[in-house]
This record gives sequence, C-alpha cells and structure tokens, in this order.
Amino acid sequence: MSHIDHWKSVLSGPVPEKDIGAIEVIAEMGRDVIPNGPQIPKPGCTSYITTAATDMGSIATLAGIVASPQRVGITAFNHLEGLSLTWLAEMFGLPSGMQGIFSSGGSTANLIGLGAARQWVFQQIGIDAAADGVQRACKVYATQQSHHTIHRSVAVLGMGRNAVVHIEVDDNMRMLPDALRKQLQADRALDALPVAIVANAGSTNTGSIDPLQTIGEIAREYNIWFHIDGAYGLPGTLDSKKHDLYQGIALADSITVDAHKWLGAAVGIGATFVRDHASLRNTFTQGDADYLKNSTAAEEEIENSMDSVGFAYHDLGVELSAPTRGAIVWALIREIGVEGMKARICRHNEMARRVADQAKQHPHLELALEPTLSICCFRYVHEKADDLNALNKQIHRQLMKHGVNIPSTTMVGDKFVIRPCFLGARTDWHHADDLVNEVIDIGNKIMSNDS
Repeated sequence: MSHIDHWKSVLSGPVPEKDIGAIEVIAEMGRDVIPNGPQIPKPGCTSYITTAATDMGSIATLAGIVASPQRVGITAFNHLEGLSLTWLAEMFGLPSGMQGIFSSGGSTANLIGLGAARQWVFQQIGIDAAADGVQRACKVYATQQSHHTIHRSVAVLGMGRNAVVHIEVDDNMRMLPDALRKQLQADRALDALPVAIVANAGSTNTGSIDPLQTIGEIAREYNIWFHIDGAYGLPGTLDSKKHDLYQGIALADSITVDAHKWLGAAVGIGATFVRDHASLRNTFTQGDADYLKNSTAAEEEIENSMDSVGFAYHDLGVELSAPTRGAIVWALIREIGVEGMKARICRHNEMARRVADQAKQHPHLELALEPTLSICCFRYVHEKADDLNALNKQIHRQLMKHGVNIPSTTMVGDKFVIRPCFLGARTDWHHADDLVNEVIDIGNKIMSNDS
C-alpha cells in the first residue's frame, strides 16, 4: 500500500456513531492529517503565490476566530477592519478617499471591483444593472496574462466570458497601449458597452507590470473604468527599484491586493479599493434586511457592542457572514512595520534577480524572461537534448518527487519553463541557490544517463 493509500484508508470510513473525544481527535490530526498536508508551507515551495501564514498571521487568525466570529458590532475588530484598509492604502500609495473592503481573496476582490465597474457604466446610460440586470452587450479589455478570475468575474456578473477582449502584449508580457487604443477605436462602431480596462500590477504568470500610467490615461480619455489587479504584485511598489513601474495607480478606479500573499496572512484575505463608493454600495447593498439594521437609533448613546452593526461592510461586497480580516492585517503590519514589509519584498525581488543572473551565466541554463518582481522564468538547456520542453518537464517532476525545492512551471512563448515565485516570509536567500543547483544537478544526471 502506498503512503497516500495508507492515510486515505486510515481517515476514511462510515460516519462514526460514537464519540472518541477531543484528545483522540487531536491525536489523529497530529498523526494522520497534519503530516499529510500540502507542500506549500515549506520555505522551499515557490509554486504558488500563497504561502504558510507567519506566526503573527496564525495568532491573529486564531484570535479573530475565537473572539470575533463576525466582523459586525461596535468592536475593536470592526474598527480594525477599517483602520487596516486605511493602512494598506497609505502603505501602497493608493488614491486618497478610496473605499476598501476585505474579501476571501483575489477572485472575490476582482469580482467586487468589476461589479462596481459594471454598475457605474450602466448608470451612465440610466440603467441600474444591480436591480434590472445587464441589458446590453459588454466589453472588458484585458490581456491573456490577466488572471483567469477576470473572465470568471465577467461571467458571474452577467456580461459573459466572451465579453473579455484580449489585448496584445509585448515581449515582456505587458499590455501594448497602442493595441488597446486600436481595439477601443475599432469597437466604437459596435453597440457593445465598454465596461472596464484591466491592467496587471504584477501578473501571476510572470510578474509583469503593465504600463499603468499610459493605460490609465487611455481609460480616462475613453471614459472607461480602470481596474488594476495587484493581488500579487501591488506590494512591489515598496521596492524603490520597482516603484516607478507603479506610476499610474493614482488613475485607478478600483484596485486589488491580497494580504495572504506577500504580507504573510493565512489564506482568505483579499482587499478591493474602489473610488466610486456609490457604485460599490449600489452593487452589493443588503440594506433592506431588517435584522441587519442598527438596533439603536442614531441619537441614542451606544453602550454595548451589540447596539449597532458598526460599519456595514456587508453592503460593499458579496459576503454577509464574513470572518474578521482587518485585525489580522493590522497585526501583521504592527509586528514588522512598513520597513519590515519593504525588506521582505526587496529580498524576494533580488532572489528572482539572483536566479536570473545565474541562468544567464551557466552554460546549461537559459533565462526565458527578465524578472520584474519575485518571479523568475528559466529552464535547463543542453546541446544533446532533442526536446527541451520534455526535458524540463522531467526535471520538474524530479523536483516535485524530492520535495525540497518546489517551483511551478509555465509557458513563455513556446518554451516550457521552471517558474519559482519567491514570496514566503520564511523563504530566504539560500532557497534561490538551492533551487538552481538542484535543477542543474537533475538535468546533468538525466543527460548523463541518456548519453
């Protein structure tokens, strides 16, 4: 029996008729569940743009689960929901006055931003899309480097996946402004309503950052909502070497960022910031539910946390019941400050640069794309290899099997490449070198055995 078959067998079975008690359940979790979790918490795992929570992220998450199972009420948790959103906006240089809302992650964060965009554009022609639905064909402009949740959001919002128009990218996987302008001009003859232009501030595939300033100016010229997906890459603005790439954020109508990526929170914390508060509220409001209304008149003195729901975040997003998230972000920022966040981001960006430099120098490595942030795309090469894509797939399978250095893969053009994303708080300099060395070692052994 394989190891996987063993723990599946141990954990399976019919619903238990009798209790075994908390102590035995904890013992089973320690023996059969926790050791058989994913590789993601390992510092050498650079596959996903999520990672294990830091110690403070774990502690703050537990505190919220126990002390504030809902974000409502006149409580410290409801207060920190707003304060931490303000801190994020200040830290990343977002336009002043934007309304923030936490959600479960980048998927929902993009949905919220594009939901506000849909509401805003239809209001311009006298239609309340949230009340009456989408009544015209729509267009949303993005690149193929945009996260797939953009397409899903457009579908869920009733505009249809086919409403997404893919704009060409340059060799660095960045949107081409001239191609965008050309497409917008061509679409003027159509009856379709342009809803939003979506730009990447650090794509999940390669870390590319679109020319935000130019795209934002085009959006203003055509009076189209400008949405920036910064779920992964927005914190990169703290790196002084990358800061200029973020010029244009001030033009955003909505922008997203995930705290469970670079900031070190447990998975489940994304944030959306929206310039037009009314469009956000009109899209998602649940204010007609009597039981959600404040139980105390405004003129009465509030003496108890249950006298009011506090700030009604449930009117700004898709979730009614939602865990406390702001206190976690507050704790993470309080622990290490902006300077600590900056040091982490700069380290990871330099680690990607370090891998890139080694890939350019080593005779059996090739850099597929210059890194923008903390993602580096490279591959093993050998003059005797008939199929470099197949060879690198084989190398990657060996990396997965060894379970120490665990990158993901992607395609850059027609090249199958190894793609580490350095992100975790516990991922340090040697992990970059360890990965490169193991790739070279595995590749050399494969080629030696084949010769």
